Amino acid sequence: MNLPRYTLSSDIHQETFEFISEGVKGKIHKLIQFTPTNLKNIYNLAFGDKDLKTGKIDDLVVSNNGDSEKVLATVVSAIYVFSDKNKDTMIYVTGSTESRTRLYRIGINKYLEEVNSDFDIFGELKDSWELFQKDKDYVGYLLVRKIN
Repeated sequence: MNLPRYTLSSDIHQETFEFISEGVKGKIHKLIQFTPTNLKNIYNLAFGDKDLKTGKIDDLVVSNNGDSEKVLATVVSAIYVFSDKNKDTMIYVTGSTESRTRLYRIGINKYLEEVNSDFDIFGELKDSWELFQKDKDYVGYLLVRKIN
C-alpha cells in the first residue's frame, strides 16, 4: 500500500508497535500488539488507543481523528514488519465489536489486490474458514504471509 503512514516505533522483538495519530482531535497515542495464541504459530493482532496511565490498549474507544486511511496504512506496515521477522506465523484479526470487524473488512476490500500479492487472507465464518471473498461478512480474518 503506497499510502501515507505514521512512523512506527517497536519493542526489540517487534511484537509491540506504537505511533501517534495526528488529526482533528489532536495527538492520540496508538498501540499495535501481536500476541501468541494457544494455537501454534498463530498470533492475535490487537490495536487501539494507548491508555497513557496503564500503557495498555483501549480497543473500545472511538477516536474519530480524521486520519483513518493513514492509521490503516500504519497498522498494515506493522503487519509487514512482524511477518517479515516471523515468516512461519499467521496473524488473526478481529474487531472488538462487530462494527470494527466490518471496518476491517472494508479496508481489506479496498486494498485486496495489493495485499493479495503478499498475503493469503481467510475469512472466519461461525464454524469454518474460507478464502476471503469481497463484501462477505466474517467474524475474523487470518493473514498468511506468502513466501516469495
